[in-house]
Amino acid sequence: MINTQRLVDTFCEIVQIDSVSREEDAIAKDLTYRLKDLGLDVVEDKFGNLVTIQKEVNPLILSAHMDTVEPGRGIKPKVVDGRIVSDGTTILGGDCKAGVASILEAIASLRDDNTEHIPFQVVFTRGEEIGLIGAAHLDFDLLHGQNIVVFDGNGPVNTITSMSPTSVHFDVKVVGRAAHAGVEPEKGLSAIRIAADIIMRLPQGRLDPETTMNIGKISGGLVRNAVPAEAEFAGEFRSRNAETVELLKLQVSSILEHARDTYKDAKIEQDAEVMFKMYQLDSEDPIVKMVSSIMNNMGLSPNPRPSGGGTDANIFIDKGFNAVVVGMATNAMHTVNEYVIVDELRDAATFCEHLVKPGSGK
Repeated sequence: MINTQRLVDTFCEIVQIDSVSREEDAIAKDLTYRLKDLGLDVVEDKFGNLVTIQKEVNPLILSAHMDTVEPGRGIKPKVVDGRIVSDGTTILGGDCKAGVASILEAIASLRDDNTEHIPFQVVFTRGEEIGLIGAAHLDFDLLHGQNIVVFDGNGPVNTITSMSPTSVHFDVKVVGRAAHAGVEPEKGLSAIRIAADIIMRLPQGRLDPETTMNIGKISGGLVRNAVPAEAEFAGEFRSRNAETVELLKLQVSSILEHARDTYKDAKIEQDAEVMFKMYQLDSEDPIVKMVSSIMNNMGLSPNPRPSGGGTDANIFIDKGFNAVVVGMATNAMHTVNEYVIVDELRDAATFCEHLVKPGSGK
């Protein structure tokens, strides 16, 4: 039986371990200890992802990621009126440590009750928040199953991510010409002004129900009294429509070409990369039917919803695995207002436990 207090304690302990993207060593060490304490053999692949070893045939794979976004250092969780929250100066880290805690508690409950279970593997990845890079570099030879349930969705566990977008990251560097801003500014060519002109021409925000674009970072210049010679900015666009993705690629290229024609003495460079690809599941997909059956048996109505976010499932599906994302009780992800509902966290752990009980998904 799921131990709610232990589940909450585990969650609060692991969110206090700083693990912003690219700094997951401490949480990986802690989770390795916890998995071994639960009787599982665990290895790190070359990228630092954690994978438990399962020699039986076709295990079910339970997955979550270890990293968090900023501000994610010095998290101080507390339980208030059935919710776990931070002190308001940081995120809570429910994304994705609510998923991690749910998986750990499900395994602990099985061990406590000496419950029969189907073969399963656990995968905890790095770098999910910065483009799913841990999953992209996962040693897939370590995985011996085809079905993966990813605990990384917003809201209660019965929220099923039915659609996810393609995401394209782009970086633009502008090189102008420096000059003294007070003595001879006319000899300069402001890279910041050029970058700003480009940014103003780019569409941003929600472009349609399936598509978004955002400029998230900008930097440039060295001192106040010099015309800046260099500026850089970084952005992304996402869409669940393949045609729209291609049109946005062309639009960005066209806007940059216009800038090159306008500022002929400037150098404008762009790097772009598809970070992950879209997918769409329907109610008849076997893995969706499996998780839906368990939810129905728990008295939870499956709630398939499209998402504008990406998860490791985008990588897994692209690699040929059957993957589905379920909710993990966290809300207001990536904000200092993030919170986890304790009852929903217990449901996520209970659902995970049912996943690995024989016949639960039938």
